Amino acid sequence: MQGAQADLDLLTAAARGAGQIALRYWRRDPQVWDKADNAGPVTEADLAVNDALQAHLMGARPAYGWLSEESEADPSRQDAQHCFIIDPIDGTRAFIDGQEGFAHSLAVARDGRIVAAVVHLPVPDLTYAAHADGPATLNGQPIAPTDVGVEGARVLTYRAIADSPDWRDGMPGFRREFRSSLAWRLCLAAEGRFDAALSLRAAWEWDIAAGALIAERAGARVTDRRGQPMRFNSTRAQVDGLIVAGQRLHGQLLAALA
Repeated sequence: MQGAQADLDLLTAAARGAGQIALRYWRRDPQVWDKADNAGPVTEADLAVNDALQAHLMGARPAYGWLSEESEADPSRQDAQHCFIIDPIDGTRAFIDGQEGFAHSLAVARDGRIVAAVVHLPVPDLTYAAHADGPATLNGQPIAPTDVGVEGARVLTYRAIADSPDWRDGMPGFRREFRSSLAWRLCLAAEGRFDAALSLRAAWEWDIAAGALIAERAGARVTDRRGQPMRFNSTRAQVDGLIVAGQRLHGQLLAALA
């Protein structure tokens, strides 16, 4: 898929450039604002990275749509066959705290399906990547998920999931762990460092678009919380939760949900 490979090369270069910009602000007390409607914090670094990515990517692909956490909504994106789906800094709270676990999440959707994706963590210099016809890689090496059952599995999710009424008979016996960047959580499940990434809450597309393709191409099963395929560049720009895991664990998590 020549077009997807070209888009992947473009995303990779843009993500690495984004990392260079972010590191100019990291641990240097960047200016921080609170978004409206309790939507979380945003820093001057988020905005600088967003501006640079938009200039780089839209300059190279002016016919593509644009969907980013830090840009004004543009309904015309849905009229484009291709759309960039971007989170300039995923894990902004980790970034503000000076932690290393923040990421740049960049994806291209074509007709609702992700066809090229990069998640780049600039501090540890980790670059996860995939396009729709190739393997998922970490720093150029192929990755794959684990093949475990639910008991004792290490699942990346939030604390409140233990008390969710969505479980049929209470939360199964997995071990809950957490990372601030949702994009990175999907990639960690894709590479087998953890066994699954799980959310029963609606997820913004910019948080999961890139990680979803990377996990899928690694061999994980990737669905919304109801076991349905994910679609992107939607009107609401949200997906109804997510289950990302090897085939066996995915099936057991899905079966445990009401």
